[in-house]
Amino acid sequence: MKLRTDLPLGWRVRAGVTALVIPILLLVVPLDRLTSGLGRSLARSTHQPPDRRIAAWIDHLLRRLPWPWRHTCLRRSAVLYHLLRRGGRAVELCVGVRRDEANALAAHAWLSLDGQPYLESGSEMPHEFAIIARFPEAVAGER
Repeated sequence: MKLRTDLPLGWRVRAGVTALVIPILLLVVPLDRLTSGLGRSLARSTHQPPDRRIAAWIDHLLRRLPWPWRHTCLRRSAVLYHLLRRGGRAVELCVGVRRDEANALAAHAWLSLDGQPYLESGSEMPHEFAIIARFPEAVAGER
């Protein structure tokens, strides 16, 4: 399958490095510590491609990489959280749980913008999950 090239080369490299590093960090760094570093910057980037193109590129990369980079909702969300927050988007990383049809616990991670799921690409419905973690964490008095 042909590699997508609809992002500028610099962005493909930035996204590729991010998609290689963050999944490894997810294995060794607690999520709350990791997200505090990933979501630090909200500086506006004037040269950032549209968010949907970035998400499509990350999906493309993660679906082609082996474990431990292989596409999961948490890896995808963590990578996009970092890239979009660095680009000035006030996205949140949400993690939720629910019981599935067999009464087993199921989890899902997704991005939220203005309280709504953002750039969701899969069949999981975030509104079906009870949020157990949200990053950045809300400050007292918010939400």
